[in-house]
Amino acid sequence: MLNILGIDFEEWFHPELIQSVLTNEKKSFKIVNGLDKILTFLEKHDTYATFFMVGEILQKFPKILDKILDHGHEIGFHTMYHSRLDSENFQEKFSKELDDFAILTDNKSKGFRAPTFSLNKKSSWVIDILEQHGYVYDSSIVPAKTSMYGIPNAPKHPYKITSNFLDCDNPKGKIIEFPLMTTKFLGKTVPVGGGFYLRTLPFGTTKKALRTYDEANIPGVFYIHSWELTPEYMPKIKLSVKNNFITYHNLDKVIDRMDYLLSNFQFTSFERFIQNNSKFNSNI
Repeated sequence: MLNILGIDFEEWFHPELIQSVLTNEKKSFKIVNGLDKILTFLEKHDTYATFFMVGEILQKFPKILDKILDHGHEIGFHTMYHSRLDSENFQEKFSKELDDFAILTDNKSKGFRAPTFSLNKKSSWVIDILEQHGYVYDSSIVPAKTSMYGIPNAPKHPYKITSNFLDCDNPKGKIIEFPLMTTKFLGKTVPVGGGFYLRTLPFGTTKKALRTYDEANIPGVFYIHSWELTPEYMPKIKLSVKNNFITYHNLDKVIDRMDYLLSNFQFTSFERFIQNNSKFNSNI
């Protein structure tokens, strides 16, 4: 079974735990300098990915779009400024952000991922707006409960989602939901599809989860942040002990772990997966 790889392409100042302690004066673009490293890494493994891009990066560096596309990868939307969907008044801004991103990408984006996986009952309106803008898929749901996000009753497999049915398949839905990987760890369902969990859980837990998904004929939906792949461009910001651990723990292990995963498991981009899956390819 092909797994699916999404790269949340963000600047070092975009993560929610860092945004809360920064002033605008401190925000300089650095992670974008690591794009060539990421593209070379993916090329080494003959792997295509979907880059969920924060729009303000493309506003400042428009030429990187063609560089990503010319390497065979795809572009998805990650909001313009890495805003939580459930933040105050964001619903009023979201359609405009989609329009702005469509102009920046010449309507290349067919998929969306919510920053901090912030799709929930309060922000379910986003599904209707994505439908109105011709989007095909979303990958914002984690079928586990954490302190920051999660819809624990959602399916593990891809399904048709609507604003009224976030946690179950609705055949009338137009948007395909690709939930992130989860697994059982110490008796509890936890996320295992990349990011902090790739850095923190025993690595064998991730490998076992991918094998379990493969045996169940379910694609393992995996994510990694651009700044996790390029820690040399990630400045160390003073955070609380907990938030420092969440943000920086084991950043130096990410490349080696991703190198193993891409060498031993097959990954592809979201649109390629949809095109090769008869259940969903009519959506493209």
